[in-house]
Amino acid sequence: MSEEMMEEGGGGVIKKFCYINRKAPYGTIYALESLEVVLIGAAFEQDVSVVFADDGIYQLTKGQDTAGIEMKNFSPTYRALEMYDVEKLYVEKESLEERGMTADDLIVPVEVLSSAQLQDLMEDQDVVLSF
Repeated sequence: MSEEMMEEGGGGVIKKFCYINRKAPYGTIYALESLEVVLIGAAFEQDVSVVFADDGIYQLTKGQDTAGIEMKNFSPTYRALEMYDVEKLYVEKESLEERGMTADDLIVPVEVLSSAQLQDLMEDQDVVLSF
C-alpha cells in the first residue's frame, strides 16, 4: 500500500468518493440525503468530490425561496462544505448551458467541466454514488 493512501498516524485507507447529484433540490429526498452522505464521507477524511449535473445544479442556485412549498431551504449548508475540506465541487457545463445559467448563478465556487471531463474524473474514483 502506498504512503499517500495511508492516513497520517491512523493507517486507514483513503478512498476517492465521487457523489453525483442529478435531482432538483426539493420534491424528493435525494438532494438532502446526498448532502448528508457527503458530509459523513468528509468527516471520515475521505477524498470527496461532488458533481452537480442535470437538475442537480439547482441545488446550488442562489436565492432559493422554499416558503411556498413549506420546506426548509438547506442550500446554505453547501457553504459549510469547505469547513469539512470538501473543495472539489464540479458542475457539468452542458447542464448549466441548457438551463441558461453560469457559475455566477451558484452559491459556492465550482469548477465547470464538460461531460467528457466529468467522465474522466469519475473513472479516477474508487467509489461513485449517484443521487
